[in-house]
Amino acid sequence: MGTFILLFSALAWFGMNDIATAKASFKDQSVIFKRKHNWIMCILYMATFGSFIGFSAAFPMLIKNSFPAIDALKFAFLGPLVGALFRPLGGWISDKTSGAKVTFWNYIVMVLAVVAVMYFLPSETHEGSFVGYFISFMVLFITTGIGNGSTFTMIPVIFRTFHERLEPQKAGTEELFVEIRKESAAVVGFTSAIAAYGAFFVPKMFGSGLGVDGTFIALIVFYVLCIVLTWWYYSRPNAEIPC
Repeated sequence: MGTFILLFSALAWFGMNDIATAKASFKDQSVIFKRKHNWIMCILYMATFGSFIGFSAAFPMLIKNSFPAIDALKFAFLGPLVGALFRPLGGWISDKTSGAKVTFWNYIVMVLAVVAVMYFLPSETHEGSFVGYFISFMVLFITTGIGNGSTFTMIPVIFRTFHERLEPQKAGTEELFVEIRKESAAVVGFTSAIAAYGAFFVPKMFGSGLGVDGTFIALIVFYVLCIVLTWWYYSRPNAEIPC
């Protein structure tokens, strides 16, 4: 594995010279901190990628605690696997339709999947169902993957529209294209870095005083917030930046 990493690192260093024009200083990139849509996309991507890596870390623990008779190690890898496999599908569907619409409906399915996961958990009134729990969680992982792809397709469209409105005199010029590309790339990198904290926060929430049910309820509230943000800014008729 180490050999492959070194090999592809060398290929990337010497062979990926087709993006030299996209170089930007920190000063060039720091303008994103003034962009409202950068922060909105951080929230939206936290709900998808943050959930994906957070659930990937917490899934075995949740199986062990809720269904102790089940060997969690036999199933733990399946969630991250299906989430990763469905990410390209989210981008592909968004390219064919609309990233905002895919993201909007994807969040709705995420809420429903979390509700289903909670329903199949053991409780004082019923013993729960591992099969139902597992299928519901797989749907949740699938939606995180689709959402990862759809939110990323939104970013370049958002910032292209933003810059074309901000500098209409430059519309269609190479200069504006470079600005859009640099800013979009910076936002992609920054939102990814922020969302990566999901690997810490999601398992921490499950282990906190919130408990399993409290954490899932908090996540539902968060996903509903994302539904509202996506609809208001990007997917509704006359949205600020339809994408």
